[in-house]
Amino acid sequence: MIYFVTMIMSALELRDHLRRNRFADYQDIITSPIAPGVSIVAPAFNEGQNIVQNAKSLLSLHYGKFEVIIINDGSKDDTLEKLIEAFELEKTSYAYNYQIDCKPVRGIYKSRNESFSKLTIIDKENGGKADALNSGINIASKEIIACIDVDCILSHESLTRMVRPFMEETNRKVIAVGGVIGIANNCDVQDGTVTKYRVPTSLLGRFQVIEYFRAFLMGRMAWTRINGLMLISGAFGFFNRELVLAVGGYFPKTVGEDMELVVRMRRYMEENKIPYKVGFVPDPLCWTEVPENESVLSRQRNRWIRGTIETLQLHKSVRFNPKYGVMGMLSYPYWSVFEKSAPIIELLGLLYTFILIIIGDFSAFYFIALYAMLYLLSLLVTSFSILYEQIAFNNYKEKNDLKKLIFTVLVEPFIIHPKVVFWGLKGHIDFIKGKGGWGQMIRTGFKKSEDRKNFEAETNS
Repeated sequence: MIYFVTMIMSALELRDHLRRNRFADYQDIITSPIAPGVSIVAPAFNEGQNIVQNAKSLLSLHYGKFEVIIINDGSKDDTLEKLIEAFELEKTSYAYNYQIDCKPVRGIYKSRNESFSKLTIIDKENGGKADALNSGINIASKEIIACIDVDCILSHESLTRMVRPFMEETNRKVIAVGGVIGIANNCDVQDGTVTKYRVPTSLLGRFQVIEYFRAFLMGRMAWTRINGLMLISGAFGFFNRELVLAVGGYFPKTVGEDMELVVRMRRYMEENKIPYKVGFVPDPLCWTEVPENESVLSRQRNRWIRGTIETLQLHKSVRFNPKYGVMGMLSYPYWSVFEKSAPIIELLGLLYTFILIIIGDFSAFYFIALYAMLYLLSLLVTSFSILYEQIAFNNYKEKNDLKKLIFTVLVEPFIIHPKVVFWGLKGHIDFIKGKGGWGQMIRTGFKKSEDRKNFEAETNS
């Protein structure tokens, strides 16, 4: 029933969003004198291979008042040197104010070339993503902070579309806005823009496409409708800078810093009885590369579950607390059961089934009927998320792409879902052991399918 309600709410929210934006002219926001300024904050660690292209892509975004702050988080490669050479940077005597604690800053660089006046580079000691973001927030000068992964590809309209929710609300304060993350694996990328959509060649890649559809177009759209959204993706999120400073910035001691910050901001607003909203824009404005290697994907999912557990434990006073409204009574319990505890519940269900078989209290007919119902429910939910994408945006226009996605939907519960459950269980075990850190996330870069095959062959050899 919860999934059915989620499907209905997300459909209604997506419909309303499309109606509101049907005749919207986003050029008005670019030229508007009351449009808020945006500080793009992008941490970089060992990104020397693509850092120059990524920085140029950010500088080319269509918006009036924005700045780009790239943080070299103690890179061990030539990330800083390439930036200095490409953008004619020189070290400044900028007086850095540690409003939020972070690792020591070694230098702040600006360009001698006026064409790159919007670019600021921070060179600091390595402290991790959250610490790097805090150092960028300290120096940001605009009203809105856009926290992104430096290797993401942003649409030229991404800033105008993401700031619009901040400008629309009059009775509530918009504290944060999230956006859809698209998967760029196997897509054609030219001049920092996705020019041709294709589904990934691997089954793992296609699984993540439909998983992202479910998470963004179904899950987060539904929570946005009742203002219960607790998570904004760390790869692409916009925040009210004043409030971020008020709550103390990102918490570096968790691997789920994106979710933890949103929950802390919501708590601040609830405790101070200030009307607020966490918004979400379903337009495909940001693309990233997802892991198609099983070991890399397992580390990512391990980190996600550990970050979820950490956040829920840090803010356990919210649970079933009417003081925190929708977040306390609905969002927190939902995340506790459907996200945090799901792998454990599924394992217990499997063990219980084995026990029934052993003691002879097992009905094969009932088991098959129940399993068939759950399988068909899974197909229904996932198919509707693909339908939402096709109706609203229709990025995957080739029939073969849709056939591949439908095939993935059919086999996912048997082939991939058990692995996801196992990775989630391992995340619980690693959390109990006190394991921290992100783990190494290996990226091949935005290559076409043939280039990626060659890259993987070279890597394996």
